[in-house]
Amino acid sequence: MENFDVVIVGGGAAGLMCAIAAGQRGRRVLILEGSNKIGKKILMSGGGRCNFTNLHCEPANFLSANKHFCISALSRYTPADFVALVEKHAIPYHEKTAGQLFCDRSSRDILEMLSCECEAAGVNIRTHCQISSVTNNRDYRLETDKGIFAADSLVIASGGLSIPKMGASDFGYKVAQQFGLKVRDTRAALVPFTFTGATHEMTTRLSGVSVRGSVAVGDHSFTDEVLFTHRGLSGPAVLQSSSYWTLGEPLCLDLLPAMDGDGWLLQAKSEQPQSLLRTVLASALPRALVAELESMWWPDLATTALAAVRDESLRRIASSLHNWRMKPSGTEGYRTAEVTLGGVDTDALSSKTMAVRQQPGLYFIGEVVDVTGQLGGFNFQWAWASGWAAGQVV
Repeated sequence: MENFDVVIVGGGAAGLMCAIAAGQRGRRVLILEGSNKIGKKILMSGGGRCNFTNLHCEPANFLSANKHFCISALSRYTPADFVALVEKHAIPYHEKTAGQLFCDRSSRDILEMLSCECEAAGVNIRTHCQISSVTNNRDYRLETDKGIFAADSLVIASGGLSIPKMGASDFGYKVAQQFGLKVRDTRAALVPFTFTGATHEMTTRLSGVSVRGSVAVGDHSFTDEVLFTHRGLSGPAVLQSSSYWTLGEPLCLDLLPAMDGDGWLLQAKSEQPQSLLRTVLASALPRALVAELESMWWPDLATTALAAVRDESLRRIASSLHNWRMKPSGTEGYRTAEVTLGGVDTDALSSKTMAVRQQPGLYFIGEVVDVTGQLGGFNFQWAWASGWAAGQVV
């Protein structure tokens, strides 16, 4: 049996940050990672460029049954703190959109930075390690295929269920339940929508076409790129809205989010009376999309010059362009989801330390906790902040 001060289960963003913070305090730290390498999600994130934080990180960017829980950790380890670490390692980066920070070169820069910090802090890392049991008497003992490990503090940073091909599992939720913690219902988030029937046939024909639009689900609306796929809808605006969507609920797509559709079409009728409606719309929307909309909404006007189209008809079409109601049949699920919504109930945890109040020495950090960020670097910032918070006390 090997003894450590801290055992961290999971070598992702949160686990690595926690290990660094604890190791820098002189703690003997062991990371146990089930897959063949640490930081797999870091490597694949941001299209290989790693959207490692967001400069405008606020509690409002997170979903949780307790919307206040994330405030403490996020306020004590900020985007500026992580940027300082990135700059310490001379990693070139840039701001892409609305505070989103990406590596100039590769996500590998961030993983190498974290690996170097772990090495400097004396962190021990074991990969390909499968845990068969976790027990607690005077200390925490983990039986694995690599031997038995014991520690006074156990940190669960095993993530959620998203992208199972990268090793995602329900391990963290099972440990939480083993020690009497509630696990809130989980589901795929930041994930594309799927459709059936005629809508699916239409999105298949438009596969690869993108448009800037607003996607609204309930009271939440996001404006960004919308991508049609052979399964349904994807793109940033769609992924964002998926976190707020529930099965059976419709979504509303505004194809002209920055325009007054009524005024635009009526002005076009006045200034381009002999033009066809499809010609005018193609100046703002992809031609292939316009052709699909024409067949759905105004087939009888396909060859009619604008001058002959009634104002009422143009207003109706403008309303449809601003309020295209679609009803997803579901999502692509955990297979392509960027994060998992739900998880370990925060009521059992200290928002300052991430410790389980009624179970001394046990901590939960990162995605396994019921805190889920919006798209744009927020989930990484939660990983850094929650990992750092636990790392100060384990």
